[in-house]
Amino acid sequence: MKHNMKITLILLAMFVVTQLIGLYVVNFYSSPSATLPGGLDAAFNAQPTNFSWINFAIAFVFSLAVILLLIKFHSKWIIRIWMFLVVITALMISFGAFFTFAYSIFLILFLSIALAILKVFRRDIMVHNFTELLIYPGIAVIFVPLFNVYTIAIVLVLISIYDIYAVWHSGFMQKMAKYQIEEVQVFSGFFVPYLSKKQKQLVDKIKIKYPNIESMKKSKKLKGMKVSIAILGGGDVVFPIITSGVVMLTWGLIPALIVTLGATLALCYLFFVGEKKKFYPAMPYITTGIFIGIAIAWIVKSYLLG
Repeated sequence: MKHNMKITLILLAMFVVTQLIGLYVVNFYSSPSATLPGGLDAAFNAQPTNFSWINFAIAFVFSLAVILLLIKFHSKWIIRIWMFLVVITALMISFGAFFTFAYSIFLILFLSIALAILKVFRRDIMVHNFTELLIYPGIAVIFVPLFNVYTIAIVLVLISIYDIYAVWHSGFMQKMAKYQIEEVQVFSGFFVPYLSKKQKQLVDKIKIKYPNIESMKKSKKLKGMKVSIAILGGGDVVFPIITSGVVMLTWGLIPALIVTLGATLALCYLFFVGEKKKFYPAMPYITTGIFIGIAIAWIVKSYLLG
């Protein structure tokens, strides 16, 4: 098992909750009368009508190239500001699906900016993971209309191939995650630090020896202690939402939930068969689960739901 049971269940729970929120938010904005908050409709409606998955792939490669250049030149503040603006935009979209009363835009804007500041500039771990639950549904809303079941399947295969290369061959994913955590101090994905059983026992002993927190900080054993980190990248979360969103708009809610279940079981399998301190590309596993889910969803839609 890659992480202990408690941490594994926490990651899986956050993954599932984000998927369900994503389906709700995508469904909300699928209504013809629904509008994005804060005038964001104008920006998104300005996109060319023929914007397709090919354009998405080009934009993805371009964004990746920009990130690589920023990392190479240690432009951490540019990355941080970029992420700050993305967080605000995504949060506004997600909150817009929940707050629909008159003048709610002011509350949406306040919450989005406040949470983005705490996430990007204050490094609050609880705020970080809470906002992740809402960021990816907001991002998915933008991209779901660009795909159908066939084109999103192509993108999933390409992303999985890239993930395999970036993790097992070039090591780019590990380098980027390390750079985000240590330099930018903002990570795109779920982030759960934890102590091993032996470390917890050591901390308990230190607590007995030292009377208060200030004196505990002077302990050499505590200073040299390395905290384990359980992470799940943002791409591993958002692509299943986009896929289930496309399936929902094409076949309905039940088929979409089946796809979500397939992705969740695949991620669960990876967590349980994965070994500690080893890096794995999650997308090939998740994509396999999604494809199985799509096949079952098609059968259910064709023969049981009609």
